[in-house]
Amino acid sequence: MMEVSAARETVLRFAEPLPAQITPLSSPALGQVLAVDVASDVDSPPFAKALMDGYAVRAADLAGGPVALKLVGEVAAGAMPTVAVGPGEAVTVYTGAPLPDGADAVVVKERCEATGGTVTATDTALTPGKNILARAAEMRAGDVVIPTGTVLTPTAYGLLAAVGKTAVMAIPRPRLVVVATGNELVEPAMKPRGGQIRNTNGPMLMAQAASAGALPRYLGVCPDDADTMASYVREGLEIADVLVFAGGVSAGKFDLVPEVLKAHGVEIHLHHVRMKPGKPLLFGTKGKTLVFGLPGNPVSAFVGFELFVRPALRALGGHKHPGPRERRYPLSEPLTARHDRPTYHPARIDFAAGVVHPLPWFGSADLRALLGANALIALPAGEVNFEAGAVVKVLFTHG
Repeated sequence: MMEVSAARETVLRFAEPLPAQITPLSSPALGQVLAVDVASDVDSPPFAKALMDGYAVRAADLAGGPVALKLVGEVAAGAMPTVAVGPGEAVTVYTGAPLPDGADAVVVKERCEATGGTVTATDTALTPGKNILARAAEMRAGDVVIPTGTVLTPTAYGLLAAVGKTAVMAIPRPRLVVVATGNELVEPAMKPRGGQIRNTNGPMLMAQAASAGALPRYLGVCPDDADTMASYVREGLEIADVLVFAGGVSAGKFDLVPEVLKAHGVEIHLHHVRMKPGKPLLFGTKGKTLVFGLPGNPVSAFVGFELFVRPALRALGGHKHPGPRERRYPLSEPLTARHDRPTYHPARIDFAAGVVHPLPWFGSADLRALLGANALIALPAGEVNFEAGAVVKVLFTHG
């Protein structure tokens, strides 16, 4: 069995970023990674502008105390000044308006008294540049404002608009295909009969894939039949960047996934990882397509996705730090356990208190235990007896 860290390194060796594509900003590119530097085509702001409603003046005119200034014009946002400010003069300006020539400061409206054609300014502490944003204070034409590798956020969208970009080169979302296997499975809308159970892995893995930034597609439940499974493998390999089978990867009579994958040219790089839950996990490739076989027990499938599939998706999407995110937290309470392999125990981080709570959990079939989880405590193999306050390694999840 391969150790978890070595297994993840193996996966990530094959998870190279997808080729960049032109992405119109009208399409949902949030979370995608920019593949080419974006430079500004303009100075921003393109002129010195007023930051407050008030009067554009020469700061030196106010140095001797309150003074009556002659009003010689007005400039609104979106307009250009038609007069300059000379000694003893002022121009009414509004927030965002260009500063008239000759002025070097704006005195706010509340520090002035306007009467007829004059305004008396009482702000004797006014200095040049006060209440003004200088030309190109935010960016200059030619400046790289969004570098390669930036994740496209709402703020990035605003900057792209500011520099006139209607499309960018970005790493596309990986296409992920999910297949659930097992004769016992029925879809959630059906009432289980006899030895049947509802398929939880399909919906759960689709949701995990979407939360990882992938474009998920569900092919349905595949029975434990080699010929039928072959058709699912062929379709998945044709359309997916990442193909995920849930179930059928262990060593039982009906665990057909490994052999069917091999028969269709998938090279298996690892099968079985020293971890609990999820030991039978499989990873292979065919060309550029990554193929995962996750165990059928739902917590095993969930943990396998978080430890291996999610980092692979993030790497394919161009993220520099694919994860999983790890930190160390003190336990909120004692934790005693005994396992023959390193174990990932469902837990909840209380960010306000700065502690992690281990959750009650009876094993790999206990999906309900994950409902309140936002983390997994990484426990070493063997017997552990942690007191409250002991510091443990915690992996963030997206449950």
